[in-house]
Amino acid sequence: MTQSGMMQRAIGHALGVAEADLAEAVPLVEIVTTGDRVQDRRLMEIGGKALFTKEIEEALADGRVDVAVHSMKDVPAEQPPGLCIAAVPPREDARDAFVSQTFATFAELPMGARLGTASLRRQAQALALRPDLAVEMLRGNVDTRLRRAADGDFDAILLAVSGLNRLGFEGVIRERLSLDDFLPAPGQGALALQMRIDDTDAAWVAALNDPMTALAVAAERGAMTALEGSCRTAVGAYAQVIDDRLRLTTEMLAPDGSARWRRTADMADIQGADAMGQARAMGLALGAEVHAAAGDQRTPS
Repeated sequence: MTQSGMMQRAIGHALGVAEADLAEAVPLVEIVTTGDRVQDRRLMEIGGKALFTKEIEEALADGRVDVAVHSMKDVPAEQPPGLCIAAVPPREDARDAFVSQTFATFAELPMGARLGTASLRRQAQALALRPDLAVEMLRGNVDTRLRRAADGDFDAILLAVSGLNRLGFEGVIRERLSLDDFLPAPGQGALALQMRIDDTDAAWVAALNDPMTALAVAAERGAMTALEGSCRTAVGAYAQVIDDRLRLTTEMLAPDGSARWRRTADMADIQGADAMGQARAMGLALGAEVHAAAGDQRTPS
């Protein structure tokens, strides 16, 4: 709802709607998804991260809502018929956050420390660095996760910096983990504005889209597609513009952190007419390289 409220205000601003008229001109429709309701199991056990988007996409297709606001990392690689990602606003910090009542950094965790996360990627990356850690499942909204950390259920937990920033919880972050050690999930830190394909010519759509964020996300999601990225696989991908080139790094890890396969590639023509297509193609190719390197070992047991 916080993210949706941000986009409500941005759409209203693009349309020239006064603050007093915002609720009527751009009304928010709250939809509780299966992913929100089921909090006691990993997503991989109940159907995958599409459980955060399915009910919202049904409302969009049925015309009950006109725009869906998603965390990009929750959006499956393939779009339902008739729907598309119409705009990608500027990205927040894509890094993972280390949160602990006792320890200032990930490196300070003692042998056998209890680390909370529901992400297979974060689990694998943490164990790749520290195989001694006891990684335990932690689901729920941010308030629930922070409360459990404060209550001492874990020595530390891992969350997305972007979510903590948007909710005003920056103060709980003890360390922003390096992009090298904890390569983010594809699209982490970015939002996706999903619409019906026939409605994407709305004037405000271009105003909310950030071309460089959209380009980076296209590359990351291309890699995710090639790697069959879901909550069942430990996959990371991150792209950014460096010296007028788009640099993409992607990886796959064994769930226990015992193996890690990573590749990096650059794209020079970031302003070309087909830059989005080229970025996605680079992601697909790079993801295929990692997929081939990982071979049969990629599938978690």
